[in-house]
Amino acid sequence: MSEREDRGRYPDPARACAGARLHIVTGKGGTGKTTVAAALARALAADGGRVLLVEVEGRQGIASLFGIPPLPYEEREIEAVPGGGRVFALAADAESALMEYLELFYGMRRAGQALTRLGAVDFATTIAPGLRDVLLTGKATEAVRRREGGRRRAEGPFHYDAVVMDAPPTGRIGRFLNVNSEVAGLARMGPIRNHADKVMEVIRSGRTRVHFVSLLEEMPAQETRDGIAEVAALGLDVGMVVVNMVRPPLLPQDLLAAAAAGEVDPEELAAGLKAAGLDDPGELAESLAGEVGAHARRVLLEQRVRGELADAGAPLLELPLLEGGADRAALDGLARRMAGQGVRR
Repeated sequence: MSEREDRGRYPDPARACAGARLHIVTGKGGTGKTTVAAALARALAADGGRVLLVEVEGRQGIASLFGIPPLPYEEREIEAVPGGGRVFALAADAESALMEYLELFYGMRRAGQALTRLGAVDFATTIAPGLRDVLLTGKATEAVRRREGGRRRAEGPFHYDAVVMDAPPTGRIGRFLNVNSEVAGLARMGPIRNHADKVMEVIRSGRTRVHFVSLLEEMPAQETRDGIAEVAALGLDVGMVVVNMVRPPLLPQDLLAAAAAGEVDPEELAAGLKAAGLDDPGELAESLAGEVGAHARRVLLEQRVRGELADAGAPLLELPLLEGGADRAALDGLARRMAGQGVRR
């Protein structure tokens, strides 16, 4: 197996994250992708790190999660992490990225503003979605390359220790990341193509990982397996699969098969309920027997799905279901869970 073919095959989450500077987080809608990206940024900022969390879908999911006002197109600190770490956030959008690009490289900010007023940017990115993706990924990869002292510095420490991108869902992740191919028909040479080449240089480097968020359900798991295959076929490094919203089993393993098959004795349950002080527990025992069977079948399904995800070749990292919803305290708990499973810079 060549070094290129072997790259991205890591035995555990620690190896999947160690040394990476750009972490791209994707997953099917509803899997908690933004929450996982935020927890990952917090975990990477531990022990004094500076981490930038970037969202590119215009949903203001980061602001909602952290309970702060909507984020502008501006990098700003949103969290101080114990140990001296700091998390910054940016809500990237194609129009602002284009105006920044024109200003930085051509001194044409007013031209960009005029294009926006005329609707030219929306028109261009609608008929050529590859351009939008180049602008959005370009903002994150520029932050990865940036050194202390200015954007054009070629040496010295990096401004950020890591960048975490809350990326589009798995159904669009291959096209979103393969910006060179998407731009090929739009610009075979010139500044846009050069910009795309710089973006792909970072995305294809050994310092970038694409992480997938899944649930222990068949549809998200299938999309995850398909996404892993697609990203690997593009020659990009697959990092880890974050299995999110995991619920603990309530039955020991040796009882699951029998319970799933309906072999739960309602009379035995009724006796236990009566011993607990409940009067006339017969009806409740019948209902409880059905619930026990449904729980057992769900747990067995989850075990099968977990095995299928493991067979995809990426290490699994598991996070629990947040019963009270996601907030800063919950993110802290998820970040500590990640650290406990080896996630670090």
